[in-house]
Amino acid sequence: IIGIIIGSIIGIISATRVAMTSMPEMVAIFNGFGGGASALVAIAEFLRNSNPIDTLNAFIIILAVIIGSITFTGSFVAFGKLKGMISGQPITYPAQNLINGLILVGLLIIGYFAIVNSTDYIYFYIIIGIGLILGILTVIPIGGADMPVVISLLNSYSGIAAAAAGFA
Repeated sequence: IIGIIIGSIIGIISATRVAMTSMPEMVAIFNGFGGGASALVAIAEFLRNSNPIDTLNAFIIILAVIIGSITFTGSFVAFGKLKGMISGQPITYPAQNLINGLILVGLLIIGYFAIVNSTDYIYFYIIIGIGLILGILTVIPIGGADMPVVISLLNSYSGIAAAAAGFA
């Protein structure tokens, strides 16, 4: 009930103070916080278990952390691009797709070790860090004009992360 009251107050203040032209930025921020909240719920669930977690639950928790982390940082990059704090031009670097692919493969490998060794938190902490970095790396090369589409995509990710965190 306290969370609903606090969220309602924040929503009312935001709704009355934010101009309609700034709505995409506000949606990006709220979306980022939703992804972050999903990741935090999954992190708390993982850390509260002192015994090994069964494979399915560990997989779902790790999936929620990855997607929530990507949504969190990706949404803040989208906000920055929309607000003009980050260049609206695509920001790329050599071998970007190869590097992102290797990061993703590394994430899958580390995810496997986190599932198999669910009481060894080092793999889990690495997953959180990589998820946060991947959120930045997946949104930064997209131009500012496409940010509303990116925000919509990240919003769907946030929903998946929330569902997975709730399931775990």
